[in-house]
Amino acid sequence: MKTINVYSRLACAALAVFLFLSLRAAAAPASVPQSFKVEHGQFLLNGKPFQIIAGSMHYARVPRAEWRARLRMAKAMGLNTITTYVFWNVHEPQPGVYDFTGQYDVAEFIREAQEEGLYVILRPGPYACAEWEWGGYPAWLLKEHGIVVRSSDPKFMVPVHRWLMRLGKELAPLQIGNGGPIIAVQVENEYGSFGDDHAYMEQIHRDILDAGFTKAQLYTADGPAQLPKGSLPELPAVINFGPGGARKGFATLHKLRPEGPFMCGEYWAGWFDHWGEKHHTTSAQKQADELAWMLTQGYSVNIYMFHGGTSFGWMNGANISGSNYQPDVTSYDYDAPLDESGHPTEKYMLFRQVIAQATGKTLPSIPAAPVDAALPAVRMSQAVSLWKSLPAPIHSEQVESMEDLGQAYGYILYRTVLSGPVKGDLTVDAVHDYALVYLNGKLAGTLDRRLNQTTLPVEATAPHTRLDILVENTGRVNFTVAIRGERQGITKEVTLAGKPLTGWEIYPLPMEHTDALAFAKAPCVGACFYRATLHVKQPVDTFLDTGAFTKGFVWVNGRPLGRIWNIGPQRTLYLPGSWLHAGANRVVVFDLEGAPGRSIQGLDKPILNATANPLP
Repeated sequence: MKTINVYSRLACAALAVFLFLSLRAAAAPASVPQSFKVEHGQFLLNGKPFQIIAGSMHYARVPRAEWRARLRMAKAMGLNTITTYVFWNVHEPQPGVYDFTGQYDVAEFIREAQEEGLYVILRPGPYACAEWEWGGYPAWLLKEHGIVVRSSDPKFMVPVHRWLMRLGKELAPLQIGNGGPIIAVQVENEYGSFGDDHAYMEQIHRDILDAGFTKAQLYTADGPAQLPKGSLPELPAVINFGPGGARKGFATLHKLRPEGPFMCGEYWAGWFDHWGEKHHTTSAQKQADELAWMLTQGYSVNIYMFHGGTSFGWMNGANISGSNYQPDVTSYDYDAPLDESGHPTEKYMLFRQVIAQATGKTLPSIPAAPVDAALPAVRMSQAVSLWKSLPAPIHSEQVESMEDLGQAYGYILYRTVLSGPVKGDLTVDAVHDYALVYLNGKLAGTLDRRLNQTTLPVEATAPHTRLDILVENTGRVNFTVAIRGERQGITKEVTLAGKPLTGWEIYPLPMEHTDALAFAKAPCVGACFYRATLHVKQPVDTFLDTGAFTKGFVWVNGRPLGRIWNIGPQRTLYLPGSWLHAGANRVVVFDLEGAPGRSIQGLDKPILNATANPLP
């Protein structure tokens, strides 16, 4: 009898395990090969019409620990697809050196999307735009003088081909034809806004195919007016536009591509911010009404952005209009439906309602949002001067750019000695992007690319005067043909009173290991690093208030968090709780015009619309 009971229990246990695994398998996305294609002018998923309701979210802009929570928020808003760019520069920081780990494990991001029941549209570029540093291109490309990016120039296309082949190894297995969630792959990105070199576009198309992206639908995306310049006849074309552009945009698409399919590849649900300009917000109700119209017409749509996140570290890009340089802030909140720290907004609720009505589906419950908390102010009690932290210099008769010296981001210092006395205009041609000029260690003035400043009157009265020019890379331009000249630092020459200056000591300052600096409890004024210890009982999301500082950068526990600048509009930096740990946390601030006694604190809400805040 006991034996029978044992076998009965085993049988019951086995049945329970079987039922659990069966239910789990039923809930999980299919991992068997499926099909997604365009046929008869419409998208077909496994042979049946499929309306794409997508939202953009970029893995590199969201803390890895929060990927799944943000994806669940996307599902709860009614999205069936997530769209993401791939940023080449974070994956190949040096030629042939690849990183697909941690925050940059894009394959894991895509797998998590599938596990949450979402399909994926992949935008591998190699050019991304996206208000991302140099549009996603790695800075080392510019070490090759004469290179012409976004063209068939072999100096460009050879590394492009190598990169796409490597990316294919990571992501081609995740196409829908292999059982993965990737239903579509974009060829290049809005090329019609840049040029009309169809031979170059065909070359990128071939590289995408050679990389193994043959089991998902390929397509191109452009603005309606730019579509003829950027599209390829053999591929479907989708259109990108902002609020108010739906009816006219789709009318143009019907005219240019009457056979379809009909999709808005980017519906701009917000906008991004530049330093020194206003914070952008948009009408949630007007956008919800326009989204409703598109969906009820049967059109597919991708909301850009569903969740903007943060351009952590040095990764903000910049725009340029003529000679007007406009660097982007660190926050990529974008006034998106899901805000920077993952909270649903009014726009989220309206879009969710619109999607539920258009599809007739009961949507999942909205998950609990993360908790944002304030943290007490801490005094930056330790400091060290930049001038006491310089590395060994590199001697060069002529100035050289960051890229010439193998540097991608951060700051760079140029030093020479003037034979005096001498008086005249110091011309720095061309400075990218912000420079501080010192004579014998005293600040003589600044040059700001935003303001088209290249000349500063100086007077050196001593027989020998040390000239220092400290230059910040504020973010390479990521849009228009200007991207072809985006070397950083001093990119041409320096003259004083019309005469070229030579004989330079150059100090690359990528600022990658700030924790190793010789901090001490001593006052520091000017270009200084400051350090404090932030104690937390339990890690929570917070927003570091940087209003006590002027211009520089912040690191937390060695992680590059983002930029600070007291000209606004951003005054807080999003600090994910997953980047903190219980107990002591190191906060380092680099301030170009620092002063002792300043503090930093965590707020429970961001400040993204601050006005200029000049400090004494």
